[in-house]
Amino acid sequence: MRLLLMGPPGAGKGTQAESLVGKYSIPHISTGDIFRTNLREGTPLGLRAKEYMDKGQLVPDNLVVSIVVDRLESLEGDSGFLLDGFPRTLPQAEALDRRLQDLGWGLDAVVNIEVPHQTIIERLTGRRVCRQCSSTYHLKYNPSQVRGICDTCGGGLYQREDDSLETVQERLEVYNRQTQPLIEYYRERGLLLSVDGSQEIPAVLNAIIVSLEK
Repeated sequence: MRLLLMGPPGAGKGTQAESLVGKYSIPHISTGDIFRTNLREGTPLGLRAKEYMDKGQLVPDNLVVSIVVDRLESLEGDSGFLLDGFPRTLPQAEALDRRLQDLGWGLDAVVNIEVPHQTIIERLTGRRVCRQCSSTYHLKYNPSQVRGICDTCGGGLYQREDDSLETVQERLEVYNRQTQPLIEYYRERGLLLSVDGSQEIPAVLNAIIVSLEK
């Protein structure tokens, strides 16, 4: 099965991806992991990407696609995959489709986890992290026993900068600008499966599986 997982920051993509790759026995292809590996190993693609990054420039879409496809081509046989965090823009999606066609592959489904913005804001701005052991808590959903103190090591809890209200709102605005055209792109191709991500985690997973297996 060849899947693409979409959803705004805080939608729970990582949690659902972990369950889906286990259920369907497919590799989890995270663009962040791919980039870090190519940069660390100094691959030709990684070195080309580094040239742009060192100049503070965005890595061109075609190069990003090449790095992802290079990882896909390294899979043993056509074992399927779950793409997470890519594509982020319409040009990336179009370029990915062309490269997959060259391989004789196609996506089976694009799962879009939908969560209202207010829920996303509540989820992310309520997150707290231990300064010492990095344990994660939430003011509402998973509070520490003593406010501001880690249950595990007694360290102080803090809010990450990217979880501030202003940053979360900006991330959501960027996601909407980039992603709305993608949603329409995949809907027009009959690939889009939208699920309600505001439910409990097991319910979201069940909704995804039911949609995939219809």
